[in-house]
Amino acid sequence: MENLKKHLICIVGPTAVGKTAMGIQIAHFLNTEIISADSRQFYRELEIGTAKPDAAELAQARHHLVNSLSIHDPYDVGLFEKEAIELIGQIHKKNNSVVMVGGSGLFVDAVCNGLDEFPEVKEGMREDLNEEFKNTGLQPLVEELKNSDPEYFEIVDVKNPQRVIRALEVIRSTGQKFSNFRKKSKKERPFEVIKIGLSMDRDKLYQRIDQRMDIMIEQGLFEEAKTFLSFKELNALQTVGYQEIFPYLEGEYDYEEAVRLLKRNSRRYAKRQLTWFKKDESVNWFNPSESAEVLDWLNSQLRTV
Repeated sequence: MENLKKHLICIVGPTAVGKTAMGIQIAHFLNTEIISADSRQFYRELEIGTAKPDAAELAQARHHLVNSLSIHDPYDVGLFEKEAIELIGQIHKKNNSVVMVGGSGLFVDAVCNGLDEFPEVKEGMREDLNEEFKNTGLQPLVEELKNSDPEYFEIVDVKNPQRVIRALEVIRSTGQKFSNFRKKSKKERPFEVIKIGLSMDRDKLYQRIDQRMDIMIEQGLFEEAKTFLSFKELNALQTVGYQEIFPYLEGEYDYEEAVRLLKRNSRRYAKRQLTWFKKDESVNWFNPSESAEVLDWLNSQLRTV
């Protein structure tokens, strides 16, 4: 008897590991559509530095949420959760399975498990933190987070001021770790979640990341970043791939240092992504070269889950 359960198949893992290609293969296998859970790929103006699916890849399977926003649009994980759940419901009317691809662990968690409920913060706390960020930069806040909540520090994108400030406003307001409030309850969803994680030898992954950065630079990453210099404070641009170039454009260091930081910070970002997803025991891990094995395993899961 055919399994009529609804499924969400999440393809997760670090940057440059091959999630896009695997997602397209699975979407073809199941004749379904893909939802992006990579928060950097939502912004239509950001082309080179976000490693979006290219035109050929977008033509192979229908992708949702890629290029759906402007960098000037306010957006957060709560809005993403609402939008993604609505999309999943729409696609499930046509197909029993939906594929979600992305390396933003917080966004994947929001769809699979719902958002955590956090305590109210003290009035004016966020404004105070934003003022500190404006006056002294991000690094002192990152150090405070590292000392106050080492567990969350290990997985959060420390290049993203919004994430760092959000954690610190809870920590300062409550005197407790931000991580203490994470995943206290799981929201029921009208679908089963299957998580496929992609990983490979670390040295090989880092080599792929370095090669990807070289390609992005050849494609004009520095020139692209220059067009956004006046918007560098926008949340959409608080990300690896642009934050390393803005100081170079302002004369703080030379081109070679900018390239070094791009590669180093991209590797660090991948390490944090892996740390996040490795903590999730529901993720089933494969090497990206094992596409046939992934499809066989997935087919068996869809018959039983």
